[in-house]
Amino acid sequence: MAKKARVKWAGDMTFVGESPSGHAVVMDSGSADGGLDHGIRPMEMLLLGLGGCSSIDVMLMLKKSRQNVTDAWVELDGERADEPPKYFTKIHMHFVVVGHNIDPRHVERAIKLSKEKYCSASVQLGALAEITSDFEIRDA
Repeated sequence: MAKKARVKWAGDMTFVGESPSGHAVVMDSGSADGGLDHGIRPMEMLLLGLGGCSSIDVMLMLKKSRQNVTDAWVELDGERADEPPKYFTKIHMHFVVVGHNIDPRHVERAIKLSKEKYCSASVQLGALAEITSDFEIRDA
C-alpha cells in the first residue's frame, strides 16, 4: 500500500506536513490568523512546488543537451485573487541559468516543455492562473 501524505497539527496554527517519500516541512499561518511564523505558509508551498517541479525539468533537459550549467534558480511572483478563496490568478517565473556557452535555444525549449508537457504543478496551477515565464543567461 502506498504511503499517504499527512499534515499534523503541532499547536497554535503550526502544522507539520509529511510527504509520502518521508520528508517533513513545517507550515504556519500568518500572525493575522494566530500564526507564530514557525514555518512556511501553505500558499507559498504551492509556489515553491511549481518552482521545484519546473527547475527539475529544466535542469534534466539542459543536462541531456550537454549545457555546461554551473548554477540556476527560478524566481516566482504570484498574484492572488482579492476575495476568498484567494487562489493564484497570475504567476511569473523568471529563470536564471549560469554557465559556460549556454545556448538560449536549449533554455527556452526546456522551459516551454516543462510548462506545457512535463511539470504537473504548472498544468495544475495553470488551470486557474495565467503562468508566464522568461529567462536570462549569465556567464560563469
